[in-house]
Amino acid sequence: MITTWSQGAPEDNMDENILVQLSDIVSRHPWWAARAEIVLALLNELRISPPANILEVGCGWGTNLRILEGAGYRVSGLDISRRALDRLDRSDRQLIEADISQPLPGDLPGYDCVLALDVIEHIDDDCQAVQRLRRLVNPGGRLILSVPAIPELYSEFDEIQGHRRRYTAESLRNCLEQAGLMVEDILWWGQWMVRPLQTRKSRRRSRPGDANVDVYRRYLSLPPWPISWAMGAMFRIDHRRTLRRQNAIGTSLFAVAG
Repeated sequence: MITTWSQGAPEDNMDENILVQLSDIVSRHPWWAARAEIVLALLNELRISPPANILEVGCGWGTNLRILEGAGYRVSGLDISRRALDRLDRSDRQLIEADISQPLPGDLPGYDCVLALDVIEHIDDDCQAVQRLRRLVNPGGRLILSVPAIPELYSEFDEIQGHRRRYTAESLRNCLEQAGLMVEDILWWGQWMVRPLQTRKSRRRSRPGDANVDVYRRYLSLPPWPISWAMGAMFRIDHRRTLRRQNAIGTSLFAVAG
C-alpha cells in the first residue's frame, strides 16, 4: 500500500530510470549487500531488535527493504519516485511517497529507527532534510545515515547519480548538529576502496549519446573472477574494521544520531 505525503520531481535528485531499470543489478551487487550488513550490525549494537519499527528513506531499489524484512523488522519504505514505489508495492508492505526537500505533513507516525542511506547528498539543503527526518524518530530512537565521503573523490560517478557533494566527518557532524541532533557515532566505511576510486576518478565512462542509466550500468559492471571474489573478501575485512572503529578513512561515512 502506498500513502502519499507529498509529491516531488525525482529527476531533481537522481535520474528515475536508474532506480527503475537497474534494480536487478543492484540487488546482486556486493557493495549494496555489504552496506546492508553494516546497517544490520549497527542495529544490533544499538539494540534495535526485530520487530522494531523502521523507516527507510530513499528505499529506491528495495534492496534494504527486503533484507530488513527478512531479518524480522517491520519496515516502511519512503521515496520520492512513484515509479520505484509502484515496483515495490504489495499488500503487506507500507510505502510512502514523499519529497523530504519539502515540509512534511503535520500528523506523522514515529519510528524506532529512521534510515537514510546515501540520500541527503542528493538534496540541496541537506541539513533541512535531516531536520525533517528527525521528526520521524521516536523518543529514544535513532537516525542512521550513510553518505559518500572525501570531497576530492567527487567524479563522473557522483554526477551521474545526482550527488551534490561528498562529505568529511566534520561536515557530516555539522549538518546533523545544525538539524538539532546529538551525534553518537561516526564511522568510516570502505577504506580499501579509496585507492581504486582515486585511480578511476579521471576515467570517464560516458560515451556520446549515452543516457545516465547506460553510464551507471557501466560503472556497476563487476570484474571477472577471481577479482570479484577478492572484492567480497575485502568487504568482509572492512566490515570488521568499520565496526571496530579501526578505519581512519573510507569512501563512505555512517552516522548514528538521536
